Amino acid sequence: MPGAAMGTRRQAKRTTMRGMIIRMIMAAIMITTTVITMTSMAIMTTITAIPMLMTTNKPPRPQRRAVARVDEEHAPESGDVNGIRESEAAAMYRLMTWLSPSFPVGAFSYSSGIEWAVEAGDIGDAASLRGWLASMLADGPGFCDGVFLAHAHRAAASDDQAGFADIAELAAAFAPSRERQLETSAQGRAFIEIARAAWNCASLDRLMLSCGGAIVYPVAVGLVSAAHAIPLASTLHAFLHAVTSNWISAGARLVPLGQTDSQRVLAKLEPIVAATARRALKASLEDLGSATFRADLASMRHETQYTRLFRS
Repeated sequence: MPGAAMGTRRQAKRTTMRGMIIRMIMAAIMITTTVITMTSMAIMTTITAIPMLMTTNKPPRPQRRAVARVDEEHAPESGDVNGIRESEAAAMYRLMTWLSPSFPVGAFSYSSGIEWAVEAGDIGDAASLRGWLASMLADGPGFCDGVFLAHAHRAAASDDQAGFADIAELAAAFAPSRERQLETSAQGRAFIEIARAAWNCASLDRLMLSCGGAIVYPVAVGLVSAAHAIPLASTLHAFLHAVTSNWISAGARLVPLGQTDSQRVLAKLEPIVAATARRALKASLEDLGSATFRADLASMRHETQYTRLFRS
């Protein structure tokens, strides 16, 4: 019996060991299967990702053609310079040159009577200078010169020689004093001479021959800009800005004012310059007229002022 019991125990032990071995083999098989499955998934992921990466770096041919069509639709026209037409770039360049303070028409020598207004006490600071110039722009020589420029430009652009001669004669007679006549005629003559020397064209010579007398400054600007096909609205606005800047420069030297105050005056006059340009564009020659009597008297009295820095 003891021998039988021992045999039974040995048999049970062998059975237990077989079960453990079987379980270990099954576990190994499961681990191997899992590894194989994960490896297969990794391989599949890699295979899938490679075309995606290639697609990212190199777009498909149809998409590239679509982008090319969009670029062609929005590309600047041939002959454009930095997004603007060559004609527009040329017009801007010439206006900025002709109406720059560095263009040698001698504008710095004239004050349009502001020197006497400072001497008389009418102008003594930035605020009074701004008020004086606002009146000159809206109700005086600023508006009148703008009207003459607009009509001269239109006559020159349509090659109306007789009409241009009439406008030039009226503008020359419209100056309220001898010094204002000197100022506007001298600047007009210098403007045309320098413009012809650097940017001459046949229509300039033809229209000048039709005008026997002096060509004053606003008429000269209208003539030259029209001969070069520069738009009227841009020319008029640039002209009024240049005239206003020169008045401020004279006032700054006479009061005197600092550079910051001068720029503040120019900034506050911006809407008046724009409004005057709009009115001048719509005005007829019958709308001409000035209500700045004090400024006209200043230009007359400046002729006999005891000490002077400016010619007018």
